Amino acid sequence: MPATEHRQLDAVVIGAGFGGMYALHLLRGLGLKVRAYDDADSVGGTWAWNRYPGARVDFPGGPYYCYTFSRELVRDWDWPETQPDQPSVLAYLNHVADRFDLRRDIELRARVTAARYDEAAQRWQLDIATGERVSARFLICATGALSAANRPDIPGLDRFAGECYHTGLWPQRPVDFAGKRVGVIGTGSSGVQAIPVIARTAAHLSVFQRTPQYAIPARNRPLDAAFRRDTREKWPQLRAMMLETLAGTPFPSPTRSALEDSPQQREALYEEHWQRGGLGIAFGTYGDLMSNAEANATLCEFVREKIRRAVRDPEIARRLLPDYPIGTKRLILDEGYYETYNRSNVTLVDLRENPIIEITPQGVRTARGEHALDMLVLATGFDAITGALTRLNPRGRGGLPLAEAWAGRFSTYLGLAVRGFPNLFMIHGPESPSVLYNMPLGAERQAEWISDCIADLQERGLGGIEAAPGVDLEWGRTVAEIADQTLFPRTDSWYTGANIPGKHRQFPVHLDAPRYFATLRQVAAAGYAGFSLEPAR
Repeated sequence: MPATEHRQLDAVVIGAGFGGMYALHLLRGLGLKVRAYDDADSVGGTWAWNRYPGARVDFPGGPYYCYTFSRELVRDWDWPETQPDQPSVLAYLNHVADRFDLRRDIELRARVTAARYDEAAQRWQLDIATGERVSARFLICATGALSAANRPDIPGLDRFAGECYHTGLWPQRPVDFAGKRVGVIGTGSSGVQAIPVIARTAAHLSVFQRTPQYAIPARNRPLDAAFRRDTREKWPQLRAMMLETLAGTPFPSPTRSALEDSPQQREALYEEHWQRGGLGIAFGTYGDLMSNAEANATLCEFVREKIRRAVRDPEIARRLLPDYPIGTKRLILDEGYYETYNRSNVTLVDLRENPIIEITPQGVRTARGEHALDMLVLATGFDAITGALTRLNPRGRGGLPLAEAWAGRFSTYLGLAVRGFPNLFMIHGPESPSVLYNMPLGAERQAEWISDCIADLQERGLGGIEAAPGVDLEWGRTVAEIADQTLFPRTDSWYTGANIPGKHRQFPVHLDAPRYFATLRQVAAAGYAGFSLEPAR
């Protein structure tokens, strides 16, 4: 196709992960001409990029980290473990792509470099890195909440002479740590998962920690045949519960306060969940851990005492103790993370006491000296929730760039649409449940709403849909009011954008998923209340 010619489509989906592939499946089912574009060389979204050692699903894990729309798909896929690893999830998503014949409408290694809304034509005009130009009525951004890798702005980083990798952009080829001096910068989820694995073979591992983390034992284990069979038989009931709970899991949400139990009763309940493994210790014990600071403190101290007992050197243990409310940063599942610091080949560098000055060709220089390294691993996370969207930076009415529209606040309507950007929909956008909900299930439910909306517009001969003036402000107040009833906004985290220099602080997650999805249903039933609808031109 000549570079000046536009491919004419009904819809474009950006991203081929859980949300993008399901959106493609649904929109094709409407008879629309649709294509998905992704920069990766494989389907899978974040699971195509995050290939770092130790990468696993954290919560809810197998067999609930999956598509739920097809009972046959649930029946036919065997998750091997309670916390599936990256190859398992990627294999699953490749299976889905094949089973539903999605690949014929997915273009890989094809980054969307520009997107502009043509008001007169009521169409999005897109440029693809391959040189292709595309025109589509609807643009669905399934760009991923955790996909825009954050490369830290550390002086001298580009001068490092050894191997350098980012956990969110891990190479497909195997990376060998054997006999090497390795440095890991960052102890968030990817760092905590990778550090124990790297330490097993590295000659020496230096961990550069800015903020200590709460990590809960995963207790990963194989899923036995009886459990798989029971899950499949009860799937309709399990899915019904997933649709009703705050986190999208098939486990009832507790209502009891931690302060109603005696210290001995709390200790026993926490210990039971600690030994069982998984995040049930935070989400399945008491109902007020994320809303009551005093209740939260009981779990904080329980985990801190576990750290003190796991780490033999009291001074190292002290440096590993978090001091913020547990759960207000992403809660991490680990496989022997704290015990790794008992190894003779592992050094913890506390950046609060000994900050990095620069990266040199030979390693990392801190205030107290230089750490010689052969390899540097950047476990520095993502410009989360909004980063992939602002980097795409589509231009809406009047050529307004999204990054400019969001310069002071990430304003949306329903976490799905942005005023001034007609016919653009987001999956896992800001002010939706996104990263604090079962993400495959959340993507599935949002994609279904978007598909139903587009089908309705087509049937009614409408050419445009856009958030009406003022609804984004009202929606933002609702999201903030819910968040302010919790401890989440009190902590600097990637939830609030605190990990990205210059990014404004905002907690952009809707924390009441049942209320959120009920609102989506109500808006649709009311003829898309809060939206301005335009006849097709």
